Amino acid sequence: MSTAATIAGTAARIPAMNRPVAVFGALGAALLANLVVWLIGAAAGGTFETTNAGQVQSVAPGGIITMTVVPMLIGLSAAALLSYKWTGVLRVAAVTGPVLAVATIGSTVSADFDTASTIALSITHLTLVPAIVVATEGMRRKLIEG
Repeated sequence: MSTAATIAGTAARIPAMNRPVAVFGALGAALLANLVVWLIGAAAGGTFETTNAGQVQSVAPGGIITMTVVPMLIGLSAAALLSYKWTGVLRVAAVTGPVLAVATIGSTVSADFDTASTIALSITHLTLVPAIVVATEGMRRKLIEG
């Protein structure tokens, strides 16, 4: 047996997950990852402060927590609820969620954060991508496999 066949035969599959496990598991994983990214960014000298209307505002860690949990909770919950009527919404959510997460990096880059903060905050957007994909695919598998 070739190495390629062995590796392909042991590829990891996303497990089937019920809706609450998928939604809250993805939220927890993304939040934990984003807090680690924030700690690394802070250790690298990031202040996570921006100026808004002449006032300095800090976006961490409260902003990171809020901007991770709220959009994911709304999006994944909507997809989970809509999947009771239309399973295909999970595939739509698996595409639109990551696209929105990546597209919103522009607002981070355009703000006046220092370099370390900009990089860390941009990475926090990217950590949402695998969490959303695994959650939606896990829900879909559970529905298909019964």
